[in-house]
Amino acid sequence: MSRPVQHIVDFEQLRLQDASATSYISLPVPTDHGLTEIFRNAALEGSSRQWSLGNPNAFNTEETYTQLWTNVAGRFCNASAQYNAASKYPQAVNAAASACKPVAANSVRRGSTWGGGPMLAPPSSNQVAKDSRPLRDRPYQAKMRQDVYNYLNESGFEISMPALTSMQGKDYRAIFDTLVLTLDSSYPFKDGARFEEEFVPALKALRYPFAHQLDPKWLAAVASPHSWPYLLGVLHWLVELCKMRMDYLFSGHPTIQNPEHVPEEFDDPFDHKALAFQYLEETYTLWLDLQDDFTEWNQAMEGRYQKRNERVQDELDQQTGELSKLQGEYSKLKSTAPSISELKKQNELFQKDSEKLKKILERYESRRDKLIEQIAFEKAELAKGGELLEQLKSELDKLGETVKIQNLTPEEVIKMNTDRETLSRNLEDLKSKIAESHKVVMTLEVNVTNRAAAVEEALDTYTNMLSSLGLYPSPPEPWQDIDLTLELNSASSNPQQLLAGSDIRKIIKPTLSSVAETKRLERAALENESVKVNNELDQLTTECKNLDYEIGELEKKATALNEQGDDLRDAAQQEAQVASAEASRLERDLNHARTAAIANGLGVKSRLQALQFSYKEQMEAVSRLTENTIRAILKNSQEIATFKQEVSRHLQELRDFAEAN
Repeated sequence: MSRPVQHIVDFEQLRLQDASATSYISLPVPTDHGLTEIFRNAALEGSSRQWSLGNPNAFNTEETYTQLWTNVAGRFCNASAQYNAASKYPQAVNAAASACKPVAANSVRRGSTWGGGPMLAPPSSNQVAKDSRPLRDRPYQAKMRQDVYNYLNESGFEISMPALTSMQGKDYRAIFDTLVLTLDSSYPFKDGARFEEEFVPALKALRYPFAHQLDPKWLAAVASPHSWPYLLGVLHWLVELCKMRMDYLFSGHPTIQNPEHVPEEFDDPFDHKALAFQYLEETYTLWLDLQDDFTEWNQAMEGRYQKRNERVQDELDQQTGELSKLQGEYSKLKSTAPSISELKKQNELFQKDSEKLKKILERYESRRDKLIEQIAFEKAELAKGGELLEQLKSELDKLGETVKIQNLTPEEVIKMNTDRETLSRNLEDLKSKIAESHKVVMTLEVNVTNRAAAVEEALDTYTNMLSSLGLYPSPPEPWQDIDLTLELNSASSNPQQLLAGSDIRKIIKPTLSSVAETKRLERAALENESVKVNNELDQLTTECKNLDYEIGELEKKATALNEQGDDLRDAAQQEAQVASAEASRLERDLNHARTAAIANGLGVKSRLQALQFSYKEQMEAVSRLTENTIRAILKNSQEIATFKQEVSRHLQELRDFAEAN
């Protein structure tokens, strides 16, 4: 097995530098050593309890396993992107390793100019842990052996239980190498090196807490009674570490940061880091292949985040629409809310209506009391009629007995029978007449009842109309002393007293006629006032249109002034540029003249002075143009401000006028 390049194994930090930029991008790349270090430290810290495999009860409770898991996840939280299991996600590991390998001399790829990070520091000498596992306990040895056997068979390493019981050196080395490479697939085993030379360094690299208690000489006789418990404890510790590692890698925890496991909608920071690491990995690979176009991956990342934000954006738009709708409703309600004076008027009207309803209720209650009294009277009359009927029946029985006792002649009997028949016929005639009279009375009573009900309905309608017109319970002035209410007294036998109240023909009807005439006059006056108000509104509308037209004209003038100011500014800038170019030319000529004067002597002083004079004139012209431009800009700005003030004043006057009317 060839030893890999050291900086590939422990490469923790890459910095990408673009040839045309000075910005740097940090690219953390955790390695197998870093992963093993995280599990080893997570197993040793975080609680006062011994986390190492030396404690036989370390993983027997859910609480300790949960805290160990939390420590492992916490270790992974410090990296921007995490290691993917070589057995499940080999692409990321191979890509990261290939991106960091040294570049050959004839390769077209450009290599990174940044070296790898430092190796993980070994544990200090004062952190010596004592193995508290009962390694010499037979049941505990059987448990460790069974755990090792089960894990090796599940992982595809064929070995039998007798081979584990009587272990040989080559089998132990094969198991040890398999477990170490499972934890760190890039561990640098040396070709041809003795197992005794690599045993303890490998355990120290994996941070086995009891490596100082091991003697490499024990490997010569692995199954010896004094060495086998400790060597079996090493295998058991490695197996438990491999289980923890695989449980974590296949747990789907966000700290693994596998881009394939990132959901469409995510908020976890590790999901962001997973996508960021994927983007950096792919673009860095393209950069090493001399490709600087990252458009495809930029679009992929933008699409990924747009897809993430779709639901949130939809909810935001929906809530924004609801907010706008509610704000509009609130403004509408606030603008249409009645004033305090209107509410007071409504309250007074409601109080008047309440008083009217109370009086109507009292009237109905008095009517109910009258009906109750009438019903009681009718019941008393019925009781009296029943008593009279019983009395007459008893008298009839007595008379019959008296007739039986008397001794009468046949003539008397015939006469009595004749009289009896005559009286019977008369009685039948009277009964029929009484029945007919009773029918007529019942019909009349029904008619009277119906008429009384109709009259009551008419009186109710009349009272409601008085109430709606404001004439009940007391009419307004000048009719406040007139009582317009009418009540039906159906129990009265006098037709003149059936209606209780003022005289209809002499008082009520003339009063209502005068009220109607007054209402017609008021309505005519209100219609005339409405016509006047409509005329005023039409005039105000016309004035508003005129003001709108004037405002439009003023806006056009302001636009023209702005355009004129822009033209003046552009012209001033062009003239300033021309003057600057002329000044530059004159300065060059002046420099040439100065050079020629130095070369040819003092003969060209006059030309130099002329050029200097021309330069001063050009500078003065530039200054004048600049001042004129500034004055024109200030003047236009002042005119625009004055125009805005005038428009605001007109609008405020229009608003005040509209609110006042």
